[in-house]
Amino acid sequence: MKLSQWSFSRVVLSFVMTGSILLTGCASTGSSMIGGSPAADPRLTQGNGAKFFSTSGFQACAAAAGAGVLACALSNSSNKAQCAVIAGIAACGVAMGANYYFDQRRSEYSDTTERLQLMSSDIQADTDKVASRTATLQQVIRDDEERIAQIQKSIKTQQLDAAKAQKEIAEIDSNIAQMRKDLAGMRNKVTEYEKTAVLERQNGAGDEVASIETEITKMNTKVVALQQEVDGLYSQRSAITLG
Repeated sequence: MKLSQWSFSRVVLSFVMTGSILLTGCASTGSSMIGGSPAADPRLTQGNGAKFFSTSGFQACAAAAGAGVLACALSNSSNKAQCAVIAGIAACGVAMGANYYFDQRRSEYSDTTERLQLMSSDIQADTDKVASRTATLQQVIRDDEERIAQIQKSIKTQQLDAAKAQKEIAEIDSNIAQMRKDLAGMRNKVTEYEKTAVLERQNGAGDEVASIETEITKMNTKVVALQQEVDGLYSQRSAITLG
């Protein structure tokens, strides 16, 4: 039995929205649903700071597609099913593309100066979020470094509690994995801003973009510094081999 156009669009909508929920859930729970790995330190997974840099392109795609399909379902389109499919694909193309932020801001602000001022504010706000998140990660890094030092000391003195050490190493690995997810989100933010600045120049913004590029550099500098700290923790953890 064939689905009606309305029924099909409802199926597509349900599929997209379910995907959005699942993707959001996966991003927030990490590997806990898979099993085998302990949860990361609560300081890394709880609070607004933990959520800000975790949104992936796939989540953006699902959310944008869901909105597009819903609009078709509620519209007067003569072919709701076709509208739903086209809207879903188009929305994903925008959400996953490099021009998402650029297109969004241009649709909201046609005046270049006003748009660039807003972009500057966005970058500064995100830079502040990077700084705040860095402070949290540094606390966890210092604690994990101390745990690593204690394990190394126990190995040297032959007083190692193997079960406890294995548990702590697994927890540190989960922390590092979460930190790397944060860093990936931060780098994506920087890249998005960099591409937007290039597009603004190509569209005639000219020297007005210079101050924006300076702000992007400041944000990227903080991200690079945090990357080095996380890499340092990983190096220390990698030096430990338990039997």
